[in-house]
Amino acid sequence: MRIGLLGTGPWAQLAHAPALSGHEDLEFAGVWGRRPEAAAELAGQHGTRAYDDVEDLFADVDAVAVALPPAVQAELAVRAARAGCHLLLDKPLAPTVAQGRAVVEAAAEAQVASVVFFTTRFQPGPQAWITEQAAAGGWFTGRAQWLGAVFTDDGSPFAASPWRREKGALWDVGPHALSVLLPVLGDARRVTAAAYGPGDTVHLVLDHVSGASSSLTLSLTAPRAAAGAEVELRGEAGVTVLPEATDGAVPALTRALDALLTAAGTGTPHPCDAAFALRVTEILATAETALHGATR
Repeated sequence: MRIGLLGTGPWAQLAHAPALSGHEDLEFAGVWGRRPEAAAELAGQHGTRAYDDVEDLFADVDAVAVALPPAVQAELAVRAARAGCHLLLDKPLAPTVAQGRAVVEAAAEAQVASVVFFTTRFQPGPQAWITEQAAAGGWFTGRAQWLGAVFTDDGSPFAASPWRREKGALWDVGPHALSVLLPVLGDARRVTAAAYGPGDTVHLVLDHVSGASSSLTLSLTAPRAAAGAEVELRGEAGVTVLPEATDGAVPALTRALDALLTAAGTGTPHPCDAAFALRVTEILATAETALHGATR
């Protein structure tokens, strides 16, 4: 499969380009970016071609991997799907439900595969734990804390990201927490509470179709010493905690690429496809609406 990369920022440099160039079953066919000089530099580092016109890239490849802000990703994903390209996307799928739905509809109409890179879902230990807890059932409550130090760590390459500054932890790390909780506790039928904390920190409470409830604490402004992710479940089987992820972004992204190859080859949707990511977007949008009515 020939695959192209859309994006040239830190995430494209640190994760996408190395994963694409190192994958044995993919041909890394080219890079397109909003800054042509950055695309040329990144392409040169990985021995591939820089494209000035994104439509030319779509015409030359079978799939695209997207490392761009959510609004840009959503627009280009629709165009790529209509050009017949399979989609490896990042979270969040889109900044609005309408944009996310457009991606899902375009992929369905074009019959192309989609995989959205919820990082934890492509880590072997955490994914095995998610599968095991979903099978066990009987959960009473869940608690997720996803605390990042992006805005408090001077060395973070993502701190200047305009969309993160605008949307905050809800949209950046919220998808990670939801990608763990939803497969285990079931869909969220209500976002029953939302409140602000320090900085961009938010607190959510979800009512799940299984009857369980969950609470989420999300932040990109945690102190470095307090940063980290934790998910705890309590129920009939007792208490269990999500195991720590041990692999970096590149191995996890390589597994996401494997998943895209499988979905494209078999026609069977992956659990982390665009439709699942749309549901995550709907929950985030509901929470955002609730937050807008809250007082700081």
